[in-house]
Parts: sequence; C-alpha cells; structure tokens
Amino acid sequence: MHPNAAGIDVGNESHFVGIKPGRCERPVQEFGSWTADWRRMVEWRKGQGVKTVAMQSTGVYGIARYDVLEQAGFEVYLVNARGTKNLPGRKSDLQECQWLWKLHT
Repeated sequence: MHPNAAGIDVGNESHFVGIKPGRCERPVQEFGSWTADWRRMVEWRKGQGVKTVAMQSTGVYGIARYDVLEQAGFEVYLVNARGTKNLPGRKSDLQECQWLWKLHT
C-alpha cells in the first residue's frame, strides 16, 4: 500500500498529476513539460505529502522527469503503458493519471 502516492501521465506537451482526492482543492493538476514546470510540480506534491510516484511515459520524455523526481527524494516507479492500457475508465489524460494513482495506492 502506498497511501502517499501520486500518478503521473507524462506527455510531450503537458503532464497530468493525480493525488488522493481530499488532500487539496484540486487533486488533479496539469503541468507543462519544461523543467521549471516539473520543479513547480515537485513543490506542489511535497506540500501534499506525496512520497511515492507511479509515472507512465511511453517515450524519452520520462527520462529527465524521472531524474528530477528521484533527486527531489520521491520513490519513483516507471510503469509500462501496455500494462494499463486495457483497464477500464481511461478515456483522457486526466482520467489516466487518476487511474495510475489508484493502481499505485
């Protein structure tokens, strides 16, 4: 069990992050793909008590993101999109990050 988890759907233009509903007013947020956006996302998650992250990335975009998260002290799990693509409820990036969070918790 990972009660302090987040799910991240990594894209080439933006990334969606989902955390436990009720931890903040907006438990799903979209961040840009630039390093400055990722640093802002790291600070947001730390403020919400997140300790571990399940990140789904299908391209090279995830490599630098993984490094940023690991250096910030998060326990990072890179998950394969093939393992989650056929599961129910995934219709958008927003729903996908929530699904990743749910699977990871």
